[in-house]
Amino acid sequence: MLEVNRQPMTDAGVTIAEAARRTGVSVHTLRYYERAGLVVAPVDRTATGRRRYHRLDLDWIKICTRLRATGMPIRTIRRYAELVSAGRGNEQERLALLEAHRADVTARLAEIQDNLKLIDHKIDVYRGRLEAGDADRLWAPDRREDD
Repeated sequence: MLEVNRQPMTDAGVTIAEAARRTGVSVHTLRYYERAGLVVAPVDRTATGRRRYHRLDLDWIKICTRLRATGMPIRTIRRYAELVSAGRGNEQERLALLEAHRADVTARLAEIQDNLKLIDHKIDVYRGRLEAGDADRLWAPDRREDD
């Protein structure tokens, strides 16, 4: 599992505010993850009903956050969480889900690389023209209509 925060945790867990601090997401996001079915185990509660997060919870939240940051849709994260929660026997489906997402991320990275090449080209053109002293010859749209 991913390392979240190496501060010691007691068996009693941590508050929602501390969990937010340790995972880097807001309290609102933590509540949303729970409501949206993105957690793999019910979040523990104190006798007074306050949430208590344990290492498993924090590690899983970090995984969800990373998957979301790579563009995985909420419904797919939910499905992955359901599979993990169900336990053994569905590893092939988990693998297929992750491989499909990896293919999507790889395709987006390739597109971003192509776009970056265009930006690099434009930067080179501008630098070259500025160094040559003829930047005023760079193309600019002329919106005047001929009358």
